[in-house]
Amino acid sequence: MALTLKSPAFTHQGEIPQQYTCEGPDRAPALEWSGAPSDTKSFALIVDDPDAPDPKAPKMVYVHWVAYDLPAGTTNLPEGGALPSGAREGTNDWKRTGYGGPCPPIGRHRYFFKLYALDAELGDLKTPTKDELLKAMAGHVLEQAELMGTYQKKKA
Repeated sequence: MALTLKSPAFTHQGEIPQQYTCEGPDRAPALEWSGAPSDTKSFALIVDDPDAPDPKAPKMVYVHWVAYDLPAGTTNLPEGGALPSGAREGTNDWKRTGYGGPCPPIGRHRYFFKLYALDAELGDLKTPTKDELLKAMAGHVLEQAELMGTYQKKKA
């Protein structure tokens, strides 16, 4: 069985509800996963937007959430993004830890929730950026699952 990632808040390739964005309370959507390899020791989660700033002319991948060392037995994160004991967070592109929801300046953007099953715990990396976490994960990824949602700001 392959690693799968889903959310009760939106379907894969569906629209992310406003409450999980900067136009709402900006709470992380609940996430659920299954099918992790039996030798999984921890999980890492990265949420990013490859369409920044404009989907018609993207210039960067904007990072919304970096979390790692989620315990191997974890199969979900509740709405709001509370992490289980032992889990750690990295720095997003707002230069803070935690979830920062969709807030596209123009157009409809895609938001990728990427879950990685790892064969190790990574330990204290301080508050790594996405790139620093990816370097630390190199050689440890057993499997990856992805959930993509879209969002466009409502017209004023």
